[in-house]
Amino acid sequence: MKAKHYMFAATALAATIFVSGNLVMQKLLSGARVDFTQNNLYTLSQGTKDTLRGVAEPVEITFVYTRGVGQEYPAVRAYAARVRELLEAYRSQSHGQVIVREIDPSPFSESEDEALAAGITAVSTTGTDPLYFGIIGRNAIDDQRVIPFLAPEHEVTLEYDLTRMVARLDDPDPPRVGILSSLPGMTAPGGEGGYTLLSDIAKSFEIVPISEEFQSLPEDLDVLFLAHPPELAPRQEWLIDQYVLRHGRAVIMVDPAAKTAVGSSMFDRGNDHPRSDLGVLGKAWGVSLSEGAVADAANALPVPVDTGNGRTEELAHPLFIGAPSADMNRDDLVTADLTRTVNFGAPGAFVTGTLPDGVSFSPLIETGPSPSYMDAAKAVRDMTPGDVLKSYKTAPEPLVLAGRLSGPLVTAFPAGAPALDEPSDPTLADLMRAEAANAPPHISESETDAEIVLIADVDTIADDFYIVPGRGTVVADDGALVLNALDALSGGGELSRLRSRSPSLRPMTRIDKMRESAEAKYFRQQSELESRLETAQARLEELQEIGAADGFFSGDLEADLSDSERAELTKLRADIIELRGRLRGIERDYRREIDRLEGTLKVINIWGGPLFVGLIGLLVWRRQRHRQGRST
Repeated sequence: MKAKHYMFAATALAATIFVSGNLVMQKLLSGARVDFTQNNLYTLSQGTKDTLRGVAEPVEITFVYTRGVGQEYPAVRAYAARVRELLEAYRSQSHGQVIVREIDPSPFSESEDEALAAGITAVSTTGTDPLYFGIIGRNAIDDQRVIPFLAPEHEVTLEYDLTRMVARLDDPDPPRVGILSSLPGMTAPGGEGGYTLLSDIAKSFEIVPISEEFQSLPEDLDVLFLAHPPELAPRQEWLIDQYVLRHGRAVIMVDPAAKTAVGSSMFDRGNDHPRSDLGVLGKAWGVSLSEGAVADAANALPVPVDTGNGRTEELAHPLFIGAPSADMNRDDLVTADLTRTVNFGAPGAFVTGTLPDGVSFSPLIETGPSPSYMDAAKAVRDMTPGDVLKSYKTAPEPLVLAGRLSGPLVTAFPAGAPALDEPSDPTLADLMRAEAANAPPHISESETDAEIVLIADVDTIADDFYIVPGRGTVVADDGALVLNALDALSGGGELSRLRSRSPSLRPMTRIDKMRESAEAKYFRQQSELESRLETAQARLEELQEIGAADGFFSGDLEADLSDSERAELTKLRADIIELRGRLRGIERDYRREIDRLEGTLKVINIWGGPLFVGLIGLLVWRRQRHRQGRST
């Protein structure tokens, strides 16, 4: 075979192998990827992978996005690409159980009808067409769940929202939440007439009320919710202990100074049960509730205070705390998407001791930097802001108002189940024994790692704390905190452990720091020069007024200006010209260093790749020449 024919044949064979190899590898490695991003933006959490592997019936996810409109908004366009990448990862990890499709609802199209019928929000834009940007999920029996609008600022919870959607569609029955509470607002039948939070829970969960005299806990609870529980008998504490060891999912709200439970002029009168705590369970878990209530002057809320003589004023009250989002854990799903304050009333604080092996306690909400403990018996009554400040003793560090306990626990009852405290009435005793017989056998260690959300206040869920009376307007995220906790924990082990995603939009920190430094330097110099310029101009006006009386503007300065004043006038004019020039120079220099760095980055991004490839080619060429020289 001639050399030319051999070259053509080799080239054709190489091209065939290359194309065939790409097709084969695309099929074999369609779900494979290597994630080099700092926060693993394109790697699914283990909880999501576990959920996708457990999907029994196909789930269809429809991505609704008007591309033409979205292209006009860079943040939306970038976020849409992020959503598309994540959905592709779901499809590849589910082994065909998650079916992904995308529709572009142009005006008056069938796709737009589908989006509107499903409840996708049509967002008005500056153009003529609206923006549709949401997700529709359906299962095999036509159950449907919808994310009406994918707000870019909520990107941190995107994976959780999608995984929860898949999990709920795979198992459409609402999660069962068992509620034990001594608060009348949390025990209203069906949620009617109780707290707004109770009715909100009823919209998304099946509520299973638990009697204060319970001798067994209901079966098949997805999460146990204790909101200021009554004083518990040892056997009742044991039942809760055993539930946590078996199922591991609980939201517990306790309070050293529950204002809603003792009644006052601001709140509904309760049953005069001011304190609840973790009891022997907390000792076994290594977490306890403080004896005192917490005041926080830095985050004090304004409340109406009686100032005497029939007058009421709005004053900042340190016992009423509005914890801002900056004091919340942005890496935990329970608090990651909260943007408003969470309001507390004389809360407690959680203190950690020796935690069991493998158990961690992470703060969800903390106070400001200088809180103080207050006597709980006084705090539960009507302490004035002045009384609080007189007793204020600053703690050395922020205190934990809410936290998450995670990991394998051990029982608080190593000797086994406590004996029944049977009533004297034989009939009631028989009923108690019959109910107690339903209790499962005693275990000493966790069968499931615990995920327990602890909140050191119960007043926070009262309507008066976060809803405007008479209007129903929600002004704080108190209810959202509890609903997030129930939602995250009721999804099972995989969903409750799902971490919050980091935003895909990464700031250019070096440029931001340079910009801040340049701005600080610029504004400092600008302020100094403008001050000098203003002083110089004011003095110039004074000299002009002196000379104006005798022909100053015609150039006759001899009559009213002395030699020193004429010299000063000349110097002032020169200084003003110089100051104005320096100001213009500062404005020119303001972005010079930033522009230089941005230009360098552009050169690297545009020419770095080609130069690198060219350098490799040059090295290969020189090596070949060197070999040819040696062979000859």
